[in-house]
Amino acid sequence: MKLLVVEDDVRIADIVRRTLAEAGYAVDVTHTAPAGVEAFEIETYDLVVLDLMLPGLPRGGMDVCARIRELNTDIPILMLTGLDSARKRVEGLDAGADDYLVKPFHLVELLARVRALLRRAPRALAPVLRAQGVTLEPATRTATRAGRTIVLTAKEYAVLEYLMSNAGKIISSSELIDHAWDSNYEGFSNVVQSYIRYLRQKLTLPGEVEIIETRRGAGYVIAADE
Repeated sequence: MKLLVVEDDVRIADIVRRTLAEAGYAVDVTHTAPAGVEAFEIETYDLVVLDLMLPGLPRGGMDVCARIRELNTDIPILMLTGLDSARKRVEGLDAGADDYLVKPFHLVELLARVRALLRRAPRALAPVLRAQGVTLEPATRTATRAGRTIVLTAKEYAVLEYLMSNAGKIISSSELIDHAWDSNYEGFSNVVQSYIRYLRQKLTLPGEVEIIETRRGAGYVIAADE
């Protein structure tokens, strides 16, 4: 899943980014209200972590929250603030935030609130994915095939989930990077190839049919069930 963090304090933003990334999320970070709005207008995210006191717009995070709600009424928004007052909490919730976390906060609580919001999001309620004899369970991030449970890393899950969600469609490496890694990823170009190999090793035992097909020069595809 891909998250957007809008936080003007660079140190806090980096801590939040690293914490979320270590939990398996792809994370983009911006530091101003206009940049946050622009990022949301360009990219697709599953959740937004939004600071209240942001430069660049008259009401800071409130304006960003309102604009996000104009574009998407369902995406979860977790608002961060150093102002611990009932009035500010109410203003944030009225602007469209789903939850509120006051600074300083414990990182374990941040992760717990992110997980809770994602569970309640409409997308999180999507049915279990099935294709070519493989079942993918979003709640546990595990796959099953031929009666055996296959434990996946966060990145393996993200890649497989996207391929299975788009069963029958050829997905390019760049599209997978956009989904499973953050927008500033500048690592090795063969990272997708590596994760496809990891998935094949986990999903396919000797004698079983390989479910992830490579279409040379185009990308990867999992055939849709008929």
